[in-house]
Amino acid sequence: MSDLDTRYKDAALPVADRVEILLSQMTLEEKAGLFFHTMIVPSTDGELAGPDPMFGGPSNEEYVNGLLMSHFNLLGGMPSARLGARWHNRLQEAALRTRLGIPVTVSTDPRHAFSDNPLAALASGAFSQWPDMLGFGALGDEGLVERFGDIARREYTAVGIRVALHPQIDISTDSRWARQLNTFGEDPATVSRLGAAYIRGFQGPELGPESVAAMAKHFPGGGPQKDGEDPHFQYGREQVYPGGRFEQHLEPFAAAFAANVSQIMPYYGMPVGTEYEEVGFGFNKSVITGLLRERYRFDGIVCTDWGLISDSEIMGQPFPARAWGVEHLTPRERMVKILDAGADQFGGEAIPDLLVDIVKAGEVSEERLDASARRLLREKFVLGLFDHPFVDEDAAERTVGSPEFLAAGEAAQRASVTLLTNDGTLPLRKGLKLYVEGIDAETAAAYGTVVPTPEEADAAVIRLQAPFEERGTVFENFFHAGSLDFPDETLAHLAKVAAAVPTAVDVFLDRPAVLGPVADTAAALTATYGTSSAALLDVLTGKDQPRGRLPFDVPSSTEAVAASRPDVPFDTEDPRFRFGHGLSY
Repeated sequence: MSDLDTRYKDAALPVADRVEILLSQMTLEEKAGLFFHTMIVPSTDGELAGPDPMFGGPSNEEYVNGLLMSHFNLLGGMPSARLGARWHNRLQEAALRTRLGIPVTVSTDPRHAFSDNPLAALASGAFSQWPDMLGFGALGDEGLVERFGDIARREYTAVGIRVALHPQIDISTDSRWARQLNTFGEDPATVSRLGAAYIRGFQGPELGPESVAAMAKHFPGGGPQKDGEDPHFQYGREQVYPGGRFEQHLEPFAAAFAANVSQIMPYYGMPVGTEYEEVGFGFNKSVITGLLRERYRFDGIVCTDWGLISDSEIMGQPFPARAWGVEHLTPRERMVKILDAGADQFGGEAIPDLLVDIVKAGEVSEERLDASARRLLREKFVLGLFDHPFVDEDAAERTVGSPEFLAAGEAAQRASVTLLTNDGTLPLRKGLKLYVEGIDAETAAAYGTVVPTPEEADAAVIRLQAPFEERGTVFENFFHAGSLDFPDETLAHLAKVAAAVPTAVDVFLDRPAVLGPVADTAAALTATYGTSSAALLDVLTGKDQPRGRLPFDVPSSTEAVAASRPDVPFDTEDPRFRFGHGLSY
């Protein structure tokens, strides 16, 4: 320890010098630890947590002091801002106990909205609650998106989160795709504008000690999925471009580069029928080195999507590595191919010993590791983590979920409500007798007298989830995929209620459902993308205006979607409602 050159801890030195001073003293094992960015589960009491039962990971302490890892994706909810901040500080204390004291970088999937998917987005918990990204797409307001990004930045940094594993700037060109809720929709120009605003909100004018680094995904655009299936799963491994629109899906990334996005995540899918190698984008040298590094001159961090190397279990069920196109390769060979492709980090993996062995065997040079290690260390220095690794628990409690931030999120929820049809039933008069489904009766009681049957009501309000097909495993069913048609029994029930009383139907459109049969039955139809029942009822009763406009076309049938080209925006024939449709009172 006495021989250690500690000048890398001197904030007065240029970042480039600090990086080289530190890197020159790192062992191979310490370098390898930088390359792994995996899930970590916080404790519920603010102290370091033991082993993770859901994903089978080791204890927090073992990750940091045993495996020498320092990049972690925060999984699960946070009991409170104070306890989240305390846990973060305990994790940084563990990092300071390592030989070099390299601070931890904590990242997260989106956690400000309504969706809850362990590997895509998380319930908001202590944070202010906003519409999911499609709701911002429905509003199309760059200023609002940038303000959201700034608020989310302040809440994240208060508890020590310094990397956003978002925005998701894919163009949602297949209506069936399960990942649309976290996109800005189907219009390339809107996605490009709002994606850049989002990055500016999180990072600021340039990356620095107050920033949250944004990781834009999924390069080079995850929308063109064959049959609309998602490549988290083997049956969705292919991305196809029958309309020849590969370049169009790059447009939001060009805007992200102009906004100085710090990190990029390639998707799982493998391009089929293009000039690029037919392997998953994380393994794809023609895409990562050729397209991203050389054509776009991107020199930030490239982190693969989660779980490209190792098979795993989720919730007790097998979940094979998403090694599409290279399934035949061993984990060792996959790791080498990812590094050769030009990526810097392995998402969702925690096997630094394998990387050490690969370098010792001469299969990858230590100089190649140094190239990525420089990027990874540089960002830690730029974010100020070496200089100020800890957060203030009191400030965290004041900042996260503050009244100002909560009010801003609720206003955005109300504004994003999209009124698709209205025969004059809306806005509802205050104090009516209301029959409700999908809404807590206690919430509805603030807007009228809740009655138990449609026949007793003056109006009915029914909230529905957009339809999806049940799949074989628990984890698959977090991804809403397959048919866009409502079940016959749902439509028959709606028709029965609507025959008894004027009925307003709201559909949570995480995908553009086939809404025709609902629109033909309901007195009024709204679409939402993450809106509380109180915020919706504020709009339905005229306390606020619906301002949302559809962020995508709503198809006339599942058959029309199946006949469309998955890479082409607005390609379904004769849509029932078009992009940009939305009524006001």
